[in-house]
Amino acid sequence: MAKKMGAGNMLGSWSFLVGLVLAVLLGLGFTGAYASQMLWAVFLLGLVVGLLNITAGETSAFLTSGTVLVLVSYLGANVLGDAAGAGLGVDILVSVLNSILTLFVPATIIVALRAVFSLARN
Repeated sequence: MAKKMGAGNMLGSWSFLVGLVLAVLLGLGFTGAYASQMLWAVFLLGLVVGLLNITAGETSAFLTSGTVLVLVSYLGANVLGDAAGAGLGVDILVSVLNSILTLFVPATIIVALRAVFSLARN
């Protein structure tokens, strides 16, 4: 049975989708002169995702997958960044991974803080 989505959940879902698309576009370099504004937009969409898209029941799964995604993106960008210095042409992939970090780090931090406050309250 399909569950109904509230306005906040719908906004969070669209924020995630739009944020991911913008992060990839930013990483691929399609933003041109608006790269700085796009970076802030992706960051703010990450905050919205963390605040509106993750319910209490999804916290554990999101924190696990979000943490793994952040770590792998960070480590992948570092390893590929070394390869980029060697002239292997992976600069775009490094940029995409860094843009994905810009979306997921604030979302993961917000959800983690909400989980800690929830644990402290109980």
